Amino acid sequence: MASTLSVSSSSTLVDGKAPRQQSAASPQCVSLPTLPPPPVQPQTRPWKTTAFCRKIARNVMSMATTTEAPPTEIASTELTTIAEPPEFVKTIQQAWDKVEDKYAVSSLAVAGVVALWGSAGMISAIDRLPLIPGALEVVGIGYTGWFAYKNLLSGQTGRVDPISVKLN
Repeated sequence: MASTLSVSSSSTLVDGKAPRQQSAASPQCVSLPTLPPPPVQPQTRPWKTTAFCRKIARNVMSMATTTEAPPTEIASTELTTIAEPPEFVKTIQQAWDKVEDKYAVSSLAVAGVVALWGSAGMISAIDRLPLIPGALEVVGIGYTGWFAYKNLLSGQTGRVDPISVKLN
């Protein structure tokens, strides 16, 4: 039993791919040609990889064969090189030791962080609105101009003579 393969046209099989179905040309469909296969890259990487692996193996072997101080000596020298904490850390530790209600202080700190995070999110949300940032910018410029006119440019310094003020 012999099997034969018959090809009706030369464009039926290209690069082992199945033939594309030719659809009727319609104004809605546009067919694009297929891209050619990527070029074959020369295999230059394996020798670089093996050289790198050999270099790592050499370094590991050299580290394993060198004589170092025993682990007990290393541990004792590391303990002597630990530095004292800076002065501000000592001050903070002393202030924390003086606090009587540490739970309340910790709760206030967490609440402050949550409030800061929430206000940053709210400001970010307001900043994304279309007209609000521009309006707030105009208000800020107007207030800055009014403050400069009232306190810097006018003759009044804002100081009040205590003798002229009568208390009721």
